[in-house]
Amino acid sequence: MNKWTKFTLPLLQPIAAILVGLLAGAIAIMIAGGDILQTYAEMWKGAFGGMYFFTNTLSRATPIILIGLGAAFAFRAGFFNLGAEGQMVFGALSAALVGLYMPGPGWLVCIAAILAGVIAGGLWSVMAGYFDARFRVNLLISTLLLNYVAVLFAGYLVAYPLKDRSGSAAMAQSEMLDNSVWLPKLISGMPLHVGFVLAVLAALIIFVLLKRSVIGYEVRMLGGNPLFALFGGVKRGPMMLGAMFFSGGLAGLGGAVEILGSQYRYIDGALSTADYAWTGIMAALLAGSHPIGTLIASIFLAALQTGGMGVERNTEVPLEVGAIIQAVLILFISARFTYSFLKRRKGNKSDGTAV
Repeated sequence: MNKWTKFTLPLLQPIAAILVGLLAGAIAIMIAGGDILQTYAEMWKGAFGGMYFFTNTLSRATPIILIGLGAAFAFRAGFFNLGAEGQMVFGALSAALVGLYMPGPGWLVCIAAILAGVIAGGLWSVMAGYFDARFRVNLLISTLLLNYVAVLFAGYLVAYPLKDRSGSAAMAQSEMLDNSVWLPKLISGMPLHVGFVLAVLAALIIFVLLKRSVIGYEVRMLGGNPLFALFGGVKRGPMMLGAMFFSGGLAGLGGAVEILGSQYRYIDGALSTADYAWTGIMAALLAGSHPIGTLIASIFLAALQTGGMGVERNTEVPLEVGAIIQAVLILFISARFTYSFLKRRKGNKSDGTAV
């Protein structure tokens, strides 16, 4: 197998899934009475048709990329981390609190807020890993349920003790961050901020880490064959805690850059309703947990969301056509994982909560 084939082979399944999703979207457009080519043209314009729309898509993709990279790293290590929503929320809340109450120059407070988001998301993720390592609590279930704890606790804080009472608005939200703490924009007057650069750098670093480092080799070995990794000297417990902290830290970073670069305050429900966390997990699964593939898949899924708004503005087709495409992608991913799971069950290779 030459290098070109080795590089392109993992892309075949995601490309096939995208084509099937676009075909399903075309059928939905026909049922809605729209023109397929015109609708997809408007979707393209809404996502990439001009500098503002292009930067808006990349801005929306930024937290999705970071969350997807965190999920992909955990999946590569063999652990299903479904707690990205809670980890992102705690990262965002911690960044907002540090940005509001830490004294010092704006650039220093901004850096501290980003670090606080990473640490908060990582620690919230490690707690689920500790439950698994110490008490054998299923990781998939614990990470999923901890999402509700994080979202509701953060909502309580900004609805009562930390609520912004300076205006007449009744929204549950923190006070606005000072503009000296905001992440700088990459292009003046456009929504894209430095967080996107951090997301791209994170993708490149994880790619090199997995391919060229001893830790990356151990992560891939544990995720690919847990029993072989055990005999090879890889300790599952410490590796799981490290992978979960890294995964949750990236999700927390996604929440932090969204607060510091786009929203400038923590608003109850804003991150959850935007569906960043589950879109990021879907991007990781669609890309087969490949870091560069996750980057590309995240931008594609963000484009479906921003492009869908353009479709609803300029055609009679509802924006839910983008959701239909995503739903088909989820079905495709589910079918692939079900097949892999049954194949592993048949080969008697399953190992605890490892993938």
